[in-house]
Amino acid sequence: MAATLDWFDFRAPDYDRVYRLRSERLTALRADPGLLAGVKEFYKTHPAEFVNDWGMTFDPRNAEIGLPTIIPFVLFPKQAEFIEYCYRKWKGREDGLAEKSRDMGVSWLCVGFAVWMWTFYKGAVAGFGSRKEEYVDKLGDPKSLFWKVRQFIALLPKEFRPVGYSETRDALHMRISNPENGAVIVGEAGDNIGRGNRTSIYFKDESAFYERAEAIDAALSQTSNCKIDVSTPNGNGGPFYRKRFGGKIEVFTFNWRDDPRKDEAWYRLQCEKNDPVIVAQEIDINYDASVTNSWIPGDTVNQAMGRGPADVEAVGGLRVGIDVARFGGDKSVITFRRGRVLIKQEVRAGLDTEQLAALAKTEIDAYLTKPEQIAVDTIGIGAGVADKLRVWYGDLVADVNSSLRLSDGQNYNLRAFMWRQMKDWVAAGASIPNDGDLKAELTALRYSYRGGELLIESKDDAKKRGIKSPDRADSLALTFAIPGSAAFSQPINYPSLGQF
Repeated sequence: MAATLDWFDFRAPDYDRVYRLRSERLTALRADPGLLAGVKEFYKTHPAEFVNDWGMTFDPRNAEIGLPTIIPFVLFPKQAEFIEYCYRKWKGREDGLAEKSRDMGVSWLCVGFAVWMWTFYKGAVAGFGSRKEEYVDKLGDPKSLFWKVRQFIALLPKEFRPVGYSETRDALHMRISNPENGAVIVGEAGDNIGRGNRTSIYFKDESAFYERAEAIDAALSQTSNCKIDVSTPNGNGGPFYRKRFGGKIEVFTFNWRDDPRKDEAWYRLQCEKNDPVIVAQEIDINYDASVTNSWIPGDTVNQAMGRGPADVEAVGGLRVGIDVARFGGDKSVITFRRGRVLIKQEVRAGLDTEQLAALAKTEIDAYLTKPEQIAVDTIGIGAGVADKLRVWYGDLVADVNSSLRLSDGQNYNLRAFMWRQMKDWVAAGASIPNDGDLKAELTALRYSYRGGELLIESKDDAKKRGIKSPDRADSLALTFAIPGSAAFSQPINYPSLGQF
């Protein structure tokens, strides 16, 4: 009984030897029935050993190289670590998150763990969720999780299958029951995730790609004490990204280099065959480069955050951008920028317009230099902040309506113009504080074109896919507006980057 086999060569697998060892073990159990109770008691607290000793898996790619497609599930060390991680999270009633390279066998590991729990724990409920029902349970489809569950159970020795178990009767659509102890494995998909059974543990398959991830998290919070998010990256800023880098959940990383079947030659081949975005998302676990239509690349932001203020000459006047919170979860942000340096950002929640205007005045007056621009987002309640600041600073205050339609032939609206200028500024040697929230917001928004003109994703559209309001990024973008509210009353020729 072992969680791994030290002698096993994953590049030249000797499955015959594995089968011989399993056969010898089974022969011993059947020769002395009294052993089985002790073995089961051992496996009850050793899930990795159970999977490694008796689990089977399926790999159709073996057919092309003359190997069987149904093979013993021999765990390599990182796989055994993950099963122990899941066990620890479940026993501790804690959530977990696993970021992964593709083709690491993680789906089969989750299945193996669920079947182990279903086998040894009376009344346990293991749940699986994915964004589409066909990924959870589609009869006869090996890519579905429940096909794997049925296969795993069917290939266990009879000593470890429940007494009276019948796949026809007990393995129903999205629900597999253990008639001996009442344990079940259940499945859900899409917005239904978390709406059904209470569960002992819940595996969220490819959760970085859920459309309404926060609503799903809220539902699951009431039905399970242990949720395991498992996914490849899907860009910055989303719920999976925030959870991964939020510091509140222990993260398990499945890097391709942990797989003994892979080496640098394999990686180079993947880079040659695949689009860089696919390599970043599916192999490198690179959140910065794992989407194709992020307007500001993560690597560009990383470089700017690597430059300190002392590395960049702050030439130009002081500019202030004030993004005013519109909804309960949003934050108001005051940004100070001079030339190529983002000097600071003040982030506040729960301030009314009077309080925000007063805070802005205090922060602005702390600088010896009078600002050349105070740009205020006046969509929603921001107009009240702008009016109050105008009492103190006159025409330095610019009312900015980012939805204003432009006619410059490049940008659909003022928001697109400001974000275009900000992107060029970041790439042209800017210095930005090393702030994870700011980075997530700068890199999270996507872009498209309408009539050949740039259109940046709106806050509302971003929220629909789980991206929090990019208040810090929008506040910085406001510093690329033009002073004077009159400037925005009609189409004008906008300045070049050099004037910023």
